[in-house]
Amino acid sequence: MGLSKMKTSQSRTQTQFSSQARYRVPREVLFWLTVASVFLLIGATITIIAISPKCLDWWQVGPMYQIYTRSFKDSDNDGNGDLKGIQDKLDYITTLNVKTVWITSFYKSSLKDFRYGVEDFQEIDPIFGTMKDFENLVAAIHDKGLKLIIDFIPNHTSDKHAWFQLSRTRSGKYTDYYIWQDCTHENGITIPPNNWLSVYGNSSWHFDDVREQCYFHQFLKEQPDLNFRNPAVKEEIKEIIKFWLSKGVDGFSFDAVKFLLEAKDLRNEIQVNKSQAPDTVTNYSELYHDFTTTQMGMHDIVRDFRQAMNQYSREPGRYRFMGTEAFAESIDRTMMYYGLPFIQEADFPFNNYLTTLNTLSGNTVYEVIMSWMENMPEGRWPNWMVGGPETTRLTSRLGNQYVNTMNMLLFTLPGTPITYYGEEIGMGNIFVTNFNESYDINTLFSKSPMQWDNSSNAGFSEGNHTWLPTNSDYHTVNVDVQKTQPSSALKLYQDLSLLRAKELLLSRGWFCLLRNDSHSVVYTRELDGIDKVFIVVLNFGESSTLLNLQDLISGLPSKLRIGLSTNSTSKGSEVDPRAISLEKGEGLILEHNMKNLLHHQTAFRDKCFVSNRACYSSTLNILYSLC
Repeated sequence: MGLSKMKTSQSRTQTQFSSQARYRVPREVLFWLTVASVFLLIGATITIIAISPKCLDWWQVGPMYQIYTRSFKDSDNDGNGDLKGIQDKLDYITTLNVKTVWITSFYKSSLKDFRYGVEDFQEIDPIFGTMKDFENLVAAIHDKGLKLIIDFIPNHTSDKHAWFQLSRTRSGKYTDYYIWQDCTHENGITIPPNNWLSVYGNSSWHFDDVREQCYFHQFLKEQPDLNFRNPAVKEEIKEIIKFWLSKGVDGFSFDAVKFLLEAKDLRNEIQVNKSQAPDTVTNYSELYHDFTTTQMGMHDIVRDFRQAMNQYSREPGRYRFMGTEAFAESIDRTMMYYGLPFIQEADFPFNNYLTTLNTLSGNTVYEVIMSWMENMPEGRWPNWMVGGPETTRLTSRLGNQYVNTMNMLLFTLPGTPITYYGEEIGMGNIFVTNFNESYDINTLFSKSPMQWDNSSNAGFSEGNHTWLPTNSDYHTVNVDVQKTQPSSALKLYQDLSLLRAKELLLSRGWFCLLRNDSHSVVYTRELDGIDKVFIVVLNFGESSTLLNLQDLISGLPSKLRIGLSTNSTSKGSEVDPRAISLEKGEGLILEHNMKNLLHHQTAFRDKCFVSNRACYSSTLNILYSLC
């Protein structure tokens, strides 16, 4: 009883004191301070979100590495590269600081035109392995923190595809899956419906003796074009896209999309040389292809593909990338693949303009860069490549002295650098004279086996033969040799890739072109909020050159530090900006501090570009967009 009275007394005392002003006021002050702090924190969070620039996505933050599957690594000693071989070499790929692996077509195929004549879009060609091998590869790539994009060619199939076989016999819905037209066929001679030509020459119409009509093929006769004016065909292709996305693929490179539609009325295309006899017009270049490429509605189809992919992009961190091949398109038409301001299409069309350069100079490189940057829609993301499966390798096209310079260009330009396998070590073309498979021999030269070491078959295969011979220089040009050489192309490639990954100047900064001539290109990378500026100086000329950077940029210090150089012995040393000497094929990344950045200066504004405007706050260590 006594204890109960004591507790009651204490309670009354606490109540009595708590109601006094000297206790009540501090409590209310603390309460309102807590409320104010919560609102302040919410406001600050909203403000930071509002002013923060859009984060770079995975396809923007690092290089893409394109692999020609049959030539990368043979895991079962049959002389052909395969999916398991790629998986075996993922550790090497991570040493390149690559973020995305891009593998070329691996679908079940008759192998005509390097698997572009697909027999089944949902099967792996046995030469590359099994579906289980593919699933294992996807899992291994993701375990490494990498992403995977694959080739997809929706324009045509193989003539052995089940759809085509059913279309030949006019079976149900498949009757109009391809483009069929009546034509005259007598004594083995076909008179086609019009003068349209195949990319490989001669008529693009071929008579089918089962259906007794001609079918249309933009490429080989073994590759009949699908009829994308048939809604059922578009739905079939979207289901194939979804099939591979459900397997974990992170994106696609859509090839040959400009060929998806043809003019309905089958009008003859106009001859380039109007005086040429029509019967002699057999080469693709002898016609203007106004009725068989980039037709009205083609971009609508590509946007449908994009929408199908978007269904798989809703999960955080799982955005699905879309790239389109736009080979031999004008720059205006190429830019259309970016889409419209409020209509999404490709994340970017692949920029292969550097791969078309057969001679180098500062002026030609400058023209390629400016053409893309000036025409690219505002806010879009650029990309750059110097090689690919269908182009002559850089070393053979321009000379091995430019390998390091071109890689330095790729990694210091704004946007995503794309490397074709072997370009990081300076692989060149092979020379093939005798070949027992039915390929266009001119397309083989850049597809030789990857050169891993100086063992038999360059470490590509332990088999007795390889599908293509290895290059004769593999004893010195290989990964194993170059990874131990401080001055190798591979070592510089790794240094450039690492520099791009850690420097906001290269991933987010402004790009300002300062100078070009027959020898050199000079540009800067800079970002508001960071005093450091990179000046990139590249010599693409046929001889050495001397540059005075003081004539271009006022207020430079008497010495500039060399951050990276194509000559490894120069790294970390200093140069006089009034007399920078560059040997043929030499490149430098110079560092210095500058308060008045060039993109703010009137003289340079027309030559400065940025894709996603951002500024850096060193105090808060954040990027913000209101600058």
